[in-house]
Amino acid sequence: MADTQQQSEGKKPKQPQGAPRGGKDGGATKGQEAKGGEPKVKKPRERSDYVARLKTHYEQIIRGELSKKFGYTNRMQVPTITKIVLNMGIGEGVADRKKVDNAAGDLSLIAGQKAVITKSRKSIATYKLRDGQAIGCKVTLRKARMYDFLDRLVNIALPRVRDFRGLNPKSFDGRGNYSLGIKEYTVFPEIDFDKVTDTWGLDITVCTSARSDDEARALLTAFNFPFRQ
Repeated sequence: MADTQQQSEGKKPKQPQGAPRGGKDGGATKGQEAKGGEPKVKKPRERSDYVARLKTHYEQIIRGELSKKFGYTNRMQVPTITKIVLNMGIGEGVADRKKVDNAAGDLSLIAGQKAVITKSRKSIATYKLRDGQAIGCKVTLRKARMYDFLDRLVNIALPRVRDFRGLNPKSFDGRGNYSLGIKEYTVFPEIDFDKVTDTWGLDITVCTSARSDDEARALLTAFNFPFRQ
């Protein structure tokens, strides 16, 4: 009897649902009280006046050239680059998860934005692949970061590709989007070649608002894409 009484006395009454958590009066927690009793307020992000070089070039030169060439009557009809998607597939990540993490870190350095690890959607016994297993990484770039990456891709990375003879002008999907592949992602200057243990390929997709492949080809040519003649 004495043991049961002690157990009943030791139990605390349950807090009803919806009751505020915190101190005795339902106030701030100990961590908030130690810091003055005021909750943290997230500071608004400061807006910078930085404008990408290629964006300025597009607004001042490329937009007018495309309007004259295709006879656009409204400036909103002129095609633009909406986003750039970088994708890296790591087949060896099935056996070693660290390789996927290393590839995601390198892709973050290239893009200037944190990479998202992609996972498999179904299990395939032939490849010893399970559902939800990490097999690659990707990044979607927009606005200023997109133009900065495009500038580094055209002027720095592509000229460093071994035996480069130009981009395939037929790699459009019929809706104005262009895809290209790089066999070794170490052509980007952000990657330290001495620290790289494995090299993987990189898929780059440039999405535009063009309604046809001819308009998209003219847009990318104006951005100095080195298409094969």
